[in-house]
Amino acid sequence: MNLTDIEIFARVATTGSMTAAAQELRLSPAVVSKSIKRLEAELGARLLQRTTRRVMLTETGRGYHERILPVLAGAEEARAFVEGRTAAVRGRLRVSAPTSFGRMHIAPHLSTFMNAHGALQIELLLNDSFVDIVADGFDVAIRIGELSDSTLVARKLAPVRRILCASPAYIARMGLPETLAELEDHICLPAHNGEHWRLESLQGPVSLRPEGHLVTNSSEVVREAVLAGMGIALRSTWDIGPELSSGRLVQVLADYESPGDVGLFAVYPSRNFLPEKVRLFIDFLAKLYAPASYWDRGREVCRHAMINMPVTSEIRMTMRTMKIRMRAMPAERPATPRKPRRLATAATISNIKIHSSMGVPFGLNSSLQVEIKTAP
Repeated sequence: MNLTDIEIFARVATTGSMTAAAQELRLSPAVVSKSIKRLEAELGARLLQRTTRRVMLTETGRGYHERILPVLAGAEEARAFVEGRTAAVRGRLRVSAPTSFGRMHIAPHLSTFMNAHGALQIELLLNDSFVDIVADGFDVAIRIGELSDSTLVARKLAPVRRILCASPAYIARMGLPETLAELEDHICLPAHNGEHWRLESLQGPVSLRPEGHLVTNSSEVVREAVLAGMGIALRSTWDIGPELSSGRLVQVLADYESPGDVGLFAVYPSRNFLPEKVRLFIDFLAKLYAPASYWDRGREVCRHAMINMPVTSEIRMTMRTMKIRMRAMPAERPATPRKPRRLATAATISNIKIHSSMGVPFGLNSSLQVEIKTAP
């Protein structure tokens, strides 16, 4: 019995389409159809029920499919053993990923993976729309969000944190919301019309539907809008990490974040028939992003951001516990008549929330530099 015919049958059974299986295997539909007929003739049984739109497994075909999967897995394991001995995987690896994440956190690292596997060709397609990885012939898809029930297999690569954020310019102009209810008085930037923001705090989960004046189907447009001071957005930390660190964005309503079930996943069609090239790629990403994603590594998001801004009025502090190390460096003594003396103050603050009169928040465990004008 021809193992290739069995592999073609398994792919048709998985995709539910001879055309999709042919595209995935890079064969013509005629070759796939002929292979299925040859296998059915050898077995003396009908394995597939054909319709004008798709093919379905017969009862015999379903039982046969379940029993050949371990055989194919064993063959793949044997092939992987040989490939491991020769230290090379070959062929084409088709990967689907979200546009922004793929550009920012997959593309920069591809050279490392491809240098280690020089005989492997990678086809990376970036798309923010949902793709059917089986019908579209992808080996693996990178997905962000909550994992829904599926016949596909998923491996979590990293947690994904989403926080509310805005630019200092927006907060200086519109003020700082101190409760979720106050968001109604602010301009919000949902990723699309009808989007619900699902958040969690110590008080439990909450869902709200933000209102805004900007309607777009592009996450990158929302990113540019929040940086331009157009409103408040819910963004993933992998997307805005550098902007948080530089102070171009600051966290709003820091007690609220996305639920813990939001994550970064690698999704693939079958656990029993996982090609070595797919396993190696998923392992590479898992090592790259875990156990602590590098965009969050070494700091709590927005809580170690270095922010430089003048403070021209009182600083109000709401404290739980506080440890402050402060170095005050007086400027040169001014000539008579005396003018307000400037103190350049560097402070490291833990477990404290600070709001300036401009409304810009400094989060917990922040390192910050401020200038304070004192009275004469």
